[in-house]
Amino acid sequence: MTEETQELQDQETECEIVDEEQAEQDELPQENPDNELTVESVVEAVLFASDEPLTEARLANIVETDTKYIRQHINNLNEKYQANNSAFRIEKIAGGCQMLTLSTYNHWLKKLLRVRSDNKLSPAALETLAIIAYKQPIIRADIEAIRGVSVGEVIRSLCYKGLVKIVGRAEVLGRPMLYGTTKKFLEVFGLNSLKDLPKIEELKKPAS
Repeated sequence: MTEETQELQDQETECEIVDEEQAEQDELPQENPDNELTVESVVEAVLFASDEPLTEARLANIVETDTKYIRQHINNLNEKYQANNSAFRIEKIAGGCQMLTLSTYNHWLKKLLRVRSDNKLSPAALETLAIIAYKQPIIRADIEAIRGVSVGEVIRSLCYKGLVKIVGRAEVLGRPMLYGTTKKFLEVFGLNSLKDLPKIEELKKPAS
């Protein structure tokens, strides 16, 4: 093997090593200069996303650090929250740590919980709403013919919740009101438009 051939092989090897190192660098998450990633910020993110208390040991395992540092980071975060007059703190709950809003805000939070409770639908309401969604515009008599029961109170409840509205009157004897769904209905069920409703065939139970 000539010296020239050996030199070319060495250059190719060096290029391969550089390419591998570059590929490894490309796989690493890119740092955002406006949002510096720290162990403390990771602890905060994990607690923010969790809907249950997390023990210090579990936090340490997730963040990959020692429990004594977890305690330190939590204390630092709470000091920052207090200094910034934030509405929440990290509290000790059932042997773990959880991010909670301060009791000062209970008055407003109760209103939120009441709204969520008001938006809960009974099986009868869900069935009626489904008929309206798929058959709209539809009159009350047709809904009752499908369900086989009176739906007056259910429709009033759905209208109160903002999920159903009167969209016109039918051109039949007595000109009964026509019902359809609202924009809020789309928002609650995560739909962009009525075209995104599941096809009837998709809702049928598979044969056992």
